[in-house]
Amino acid sequence: MDTSTQETLPDGHKSGFVAVVGRPNVGKSTLLNAMLKQKIAIVTPRPQTTRQKQLGIVTEDDYQIIFIDTPGIMKKAKHQLDEVMLEAAEETLKDGDVVLWLVDAGFPPDDEDRRLAELVGRAAGRVILVMNKNDLIPPDQVIERTDAYRELLPEDTQWFFIAAHQSRGVDELFQAILDALPEGPRYYPADQITDTFVRDIVAELIREQLLQQLREEIPHGTAVKVTDFKENEIPTHIRATIFVEREGHKRIVIGAGGSQLKKIGSAARQEIEDLMGEQVFLELWVKVAQNWRKQESQLKRFGYKE
Repeated sequence: MDTSTQETLPDGHKSGFVAVVGRPNVGKSTLLNAMLKQKIAIVTPRPQTTRQKQLGIVTEDDYQIIFIDTPGIMKKAKHQLDEVMLEAAEETLKDGDVVLWLVDAGFPPDDEDRRLAELVGRAAGRVILVMNKNDLIPPDQVIERTDAYRELLPEDTQWFFIAAHQSRGVDELFQAILDALPEGPRYYPADQITDTFVRDIVAELIREQLLQQLREEIPHGTAVKVTDFKENEIPTHIRATIFVEREGHKRIVIGAGGSQLKKIGSAARQEIEDLMGEQVFLELWVKVAQNWRKQESQLKRFGYKE
């Protein structure tokens, strides 16, 4: 963290960490990208898309906001990867100066939401309830749905009704976050937007296409590791390996005559070029790592556990 330029900061400079928490697939990564006004977090309709904490940093002359995007908090872990994701999400509740509890307002709250409300209620920072996907609620149910979620938290909890994928209500939420932050130093350089290395974002963009294009179970058993990243070549040459848990999954990822892998590579390359602002040559390979989600050594290998 960069605290070497504090003498250049204006009086009243604000800064702090904003934890974005909620159940899987409620729109946390979509909200992060909307706050940053650019894409650094992958987004798909599938639950558990986000596997690791990721920072998104917004810096202006008089403030710096560090958003922490977290894996979805689930009721029960099925394997070691789930345990790591759950631990990361719950740990973030202790770190945020502000905690955004994001819920899918398209559905009424259930027992799992009530359990999460209790967990969020123990957070150290100020809690803001964010009801996302408000475009999915019939107009005659808006008041009832809003009240149902508000009743899960103390009466004085600030709340917002937004549609993150349309950036509707995001500016008002951003201002409320800024108002709630304490005065503080600048923790990161002004031009830094995330703590994630470009090659790691590249790996996530490839995994995003696996989630988008493959059938239900296979994508959750995949991991992506960038093995070669040559920025000194024109175009930039990137080689990455997709790891799957079974031989049958490998055949599906590759497809007949390599057709599926070509589709995944083409779509991922476009996203990577948008990220980097330059042409990219992307080379993909597929290998089997049996039951890697259940093995601590493999979780470390793929960067999910220290």
